Amino acid sequence: MVKYFESKTVFHFSWDQVAQGFWKRYPNPESTHVLSEDTIYREVRGNKLFSKRLLTKTNRVPKWGERFIGSPVVKIVEESIVDPQAKTLTTYTRNLGYAKVMSLVEKVVYRQSEENPNWTVAERSAWVDSQVMGFGRAIQAFGIDRFKKNCVKMVSGFNFVLASMFPAAVLPASHGVSTPVMTRGEKLKDAAKKASELAKSKANTLYATCEPSS
Repeated sequence: MVKYFESKTVFHFSWDQVAQGFWKRYPNPESTHVLSEDTIYREVRGNKLFSKRLLTKTNRVPKWGERFIGSPVVKIVEESIVDPQAKTLTTYTRNLGYAKVMSLVEKVVYRQSEENPNWTVAERSAWVDSQVMGFGRAIQAFGIDRFKKNCVKMVSGFNFVLASMFPAAVLPASHGVSTPVMTRGEKLKDAAKKASELAKSKANTLYATCEPSS
């Protein structure tokens, strides 16, 4: 049975910025495993940009995996569709090498956030499979676990690139510090914290006025 994983990431950059940064996300401090990237073809059809690229990546192979994989270097096909009118960037990636040992198919849709038009949401889905008899489930579990860890690095690296390309989105021109925008959940937590602090302050004041003088 194929292992499935999905996640959602919010980038605090506009969709236009993310769509631009997508093509320049390598290299970055978290992408030492990406050895090369080549564009196979790119064309515009119906106001949409279709692209196909070939990436060469490497990953450390665990000791038990050396019996199945001779080299840690693998080719990755990345296909993408950019729709500027709908403000969506959809990517599909799959590995070419060692597909019978472990195949990984990933789909990511970058779209404008409904919560904040200046943010971009990345909805990620991944399917991991293995045809190695007797080891399939173990390899699938390993693949999903490694994919989750790589996602964290990918987000960190992409944010680094976006912040480098669009520093004004991170640091306001009049100040040298970042001004984070709180989500609804964070606003509720902040309001609850302020209410709690106010209640404690009033309680301390009341206690002080009721305390007998010496």
